[in-house]
Amino acid sequence: MKIAFGCDHRGFILKDAVINHIKGLGHEVVDFGCFSSESVNYPVYGEKVGRAVSKGECDFGVLICGTGFGISLAANRVNGIRAVNCSDTYTARLTRMHNNANVISIGSMVVGEGLALQLVETFLSTSFEGGRHLKRLEMVDAIEP
Repeated sequence: MKIAFGCDHRGFILKDAVINHIKGLGHEVVDFGCFSSESVNYPVYGEKVGRAVSKGECDFGVLICGTGFGISLAANRVNGIRAVNCSDTYTARLTRMHNNANVISIGSMVVGEGLALQLVETFLSTSFEGGRHLKRLEMVDAIEP
């Protein structure tokens, strides 16, 4: 799989650790930044990852900021993106199974490196179940402008 990554300055260190882990699992990575701990604006990177996934240039996205929430808001503004902020593996698994989420966001100030690796691995290895969940997603999509 081809995975898009993005972060702000708060997620910079954790992003690199997650990227190394994902590469080790054999996935291709596209890193949209940021590339240092110098302060940046998270919406820039949430949008870049959201657009890459929405256009089909990448299969999934991984976003990291301090809480994981702000950067997910930016990604969710891109049509077709279902970004979910996760801090436990149950949510990471169920958002893929039931909601066909295509971007996971993580808070670097909320979870440690070990859990972050588990979250992303769980998210990427879980398939969408379809069935009754597809009808609900179609209802959600109908809400978009």
